Amino acid sequence: MDTEQNWITTPVTEDLLRGALDLERTEHGLLPHRLPARARAQCTDGQLAMAEAQPSGVRLVFRTRATAVELDTLRTKMAYVGAPPRPDGVYDLLVDGRLAGQAGVNGGNVRLVDMTTGSVENRPGPVGTVRFPGLPEGVKDVEIWLPYNEITELVALRTDAPVEPATDRGRKVWLHHGSSISHGSDAASPTTIWPALAASRGGVELINLGLGGSALLDPFTARALRDTPADLISVKIGINIVNADLMRLRAFGPAVHGFLDTIREGHPTTPLLVVSPVLCPIHEDTPGPSAPDFSNLREGRLQFMAAGDPAERAAGKLTLNVVRDELSRIVKQRATDDPHLYYLDGRELYGEADFAELPLPDQLHPDAATHHRIGERFGALVFGPGGPFTTDGA
Repeated sequence: MDTEQNWITTPVTEDLLRGALDLERTEHGLLPHRLPARARAQCTDGQLAMAEAQPSGVRLVFRTRATAVELDTLRTKMAYVGAPPRPDGVYDLLVDGRLAGQAGVNGGNVRLVDMTTGSVENRPGPVGTVRFPGLPEGVKDVEIWLPYNEITELVALRTDAPVEPATDRGRKVWLHHGSSISHGSDAASPTTIWPALAASRGGVELINLGLGGSALLDPFTARALRDTPADLISVKIGINIVNADLMRLRAFGPAVHGFLDTIREGHPTTPLLVVSPVLCPIHEDTPGPSAPDFSNLREGRLQFMAAGDPAERAAGKLTLNVVRDELSRIVKQRATDDPHLYYLDGRELYGEADFAELPLPDQLHPDAATHHRIGERFGALVFGPGGPFTTDGA
């Protein structure tokens, strides 16, 4: 673009966004949320507030002849005292479903967390601009996937040709809930988090309620799943329950039943897949909580360790193996009356052989290569022939 007046500014509205459950008007623009306002009002936990406002799986989708696109955003980036800087968020731009550009944005706010004291310092910053020039000529569907790891306020969308909402392609909607691994952890970009890769393989529209540190069987999350239209639903349960040391076995089983009961109130016959945790050696047989391991921080590596005692399993403390056994039992029991309920052992997505080849860098979270592997495995096992979400090309 040669002159500023060539730009067309289009208001960012709900019909241009997918993957968000709620939109909040701020002094700067529009803030996508992945939990509705009622759910957010029922929990003031800072970790949850951060996670649900990070737009994992949220994307702008529109049809246009534009060959240049600019998006003004105000990001809020996380930083941790004494830890290496977190990587900047990446914006993925897709043209007719294919990756056509990647970019980042400068400026923005920084939320500095001291993990030893729990204190948080907010450092304000300016609005930045992400640019995608040189797009192909002609009418096309454009998607801009927002960074999964930065809270992102949408300020302005500019193009060199008019935009309109993309047409509905009639694809099934897949609603997924899980932990930071589903949220994105250390994936390379928003379209390469494992749920996005699996959704692409399955030919479905993703709504990702992967909430880092916050897959805790919260009733308000179950109600959000219940009230969100979807053709396919999956819930990945366990790792956050263990590493937060949140509940004992006595509470865990009924909480799982209650969570599934609530989902079924809104989706009585929708295919519903329960996924147990992927392999995480520090918690396979050792309860939580997880604790930061600062021993390698000088080398730029923050890791985690299990702070529980294996002997505490006798008192009902949870480990991943205990969780898997209980989830398998619950699904088997419920499936006698619910033929659309399925179970997948997470170790089929990432197990011992995978850990030997692609270990978890911080002992908890998969890296970019492992996201690819989990996404491909999920796509084959769940969306592939004979899988619970087989879509027959839909």
